Amino acid sequence: MPLVEHLRELRNRLAKGLLAIAAVTVVALVYSEQLMVFLTQSVPKCAEGVTSSGGNCAIVSFNTLMAPFSTTIQISLTTGLVVASPVWLYQLWAFVAPGLHRHEKKYTYAFVAAAVPLFAAGAYLAYLILPVSVKVLISLTPDGSANILSLGDVLDFTLRMVLVFGLAFELPLILVMLNLTGVLTGRRMAGWWRGVIMGVFIFGAVITPTTDPVGMLALAGPITILYGAAVGFSLLNDRRRARANPDAELDDDEASELDLTPEAIGEVERVGGGRTVPEQANGAADRGRSQRLNGYDDIT
Repeated sequence: MPLVEHLRELRNRLAKGLLAIAAVTVVALVYSEQLMVFLTQSVPKCAEGVTSSGGNCAIVSFNTLMAPFSTTIQISLTTGLVVASPVWLYQLWAFVAPGLHRHEKKYTYAFVAAAVPLFAAGAYLAYLILPVSVKVLISLTPDGSANILSLGDVLDFTLRMVLVFGLAFELPLILVMLNLTGVLTGRRMAGWWRGVIMGVFIFGAVITPTTDPVGMLALAGPITILYGAAVGFSLLNDRRRARANPDAELDDDEASELDLTPEAIGEVERVGGGRTVPEQANGAADRGRSQRLNGYDDIT
């Protein structure tokens, strides 16, 4: 396909993806207030007529004149990108897929089929932990001080937690893909288990700002289980690969085993003599003497 046709197809597919995002964004603008209420449910709000004092509750407010408008646009665009993701991801895939091999397409299908539910599970887990995290953070407010939170800050914190949890659940899947492509072996992943588990629990303790171990275990526990499943899958895949190709796990600079068993030599076949050139044929009568031409025994 010529370059102009590729550019035209890219333009059409980008237009379809942007149109889907714009359509969902318009719908989200209509229901922006309901979306704000849904995304701020993790904040323990103060009742009417009650002023926030200490770490009991918080008042969600807009701190600047443009904050209501910018927050509404932010929520609507984010909703448009997330809800319309099947459309623009499909357009991206349809543009890239013709240049992939059959096995690459197979791996891509498997990756997407596993990545979507894993990310959704991590995002849902983050949404369950958010109320506990926000309550712990608010509880640190000293008596006599009021908690007046910016709605933009609350939304940023919520989206950050959802993205971090969702992407953290993709780590085992990335390890599996590295094993399928031959970059990483299951034995090597199994040898990393101490460092990986320690890193996962430290990451869970840092990313979940709660004083109790519930938030840390809620993140580190599932990731540890998924890591164990990834290691088990990789070991089984390495064993299957070794049965199909005994030299599959050898390094590039490692020699494979050679079969040095001597083989029987068959009968020697007689090879007929080549045709002589005229210069050699002139002395054919004298076969006992070697023919020389210009100091050489034969002519080549």
